Amino acid sequence: MAFQIVDIYERLDMVAQDGDIEGLYELIAEYPNILEHFDNVSFCETPLHIAAEKGQTHFAMELMNLKPSLALKLNVSGFSPMHLALQNNHIRMVRGFLAMDSSLVSIKGRGRITLLHYVAQLGNEDLLSEFLFACPSSVEDLTIKCETAVHVAVKSQQFMAFKVLLGWVRRVNREEILDWKDEDGNTVFHIAASMNQTEVDVSLIIKCLLFDTNMISILLK
Repeated sequence: MAFQIVDIYERLDMVAQDGDIEGLYELIAEYPNILEHFDNVSFCETPLHIAAEKGQTHFAMELMNLKPSLALKLNVSGFSPMHLALQNNHIRMVRGFLAMDSSLVSIKGRGRITLLHYVAQLGNEDLLSEFLFACPSSVEDLTIKCETAVHVAVKSQQFMAFKVLLGWVRRVNREEILDWKDEDGNTVFHIAASMNQTEVDVSLIIKCLLFDTNMISILLK
């Protein structure tokens, strides 16, 4: 019986890799509780992780429809299926996940890094905007280093991503987020000023005029 169960999960991994939806339903017909197993394991590589990594978009959407909780699972490396899809540049799948559950933008992976943090680091302006509109509260999420997505964009020197985030906090009247400090006690303004990057400094000064003229003195010290 134990060998039979192992064989079933090996087959499940294979259909996930191949994106074989028909094979998935054949396994479910054989073993109706096959997906329940994953609810009982804290960290594991689910078939949704495998499909996300391999870019099997339709299979991933079908599986998430059958078992939404799989999208919340972290693997042993601390990543959700949506993290893996983004890391492997499967953008259509990322948007599919987003359409099915917008709250996945805020799922905390390794280091409490969310999808918003990750796209801020990458500088993907389109996804950044989509994530913010889909899950507005995600702009408040903090990494284990107390970094907002704005901190991450500045530290990664992603100037356009930084511009998108500044525009967003202004749009939603959450300018106070710009004053939040990371674990070292630095706001995004302090970090930008310390980087000695002309493009960052000029951009920040222009933006600060829109938010708080008192912040200019910090940048010019």
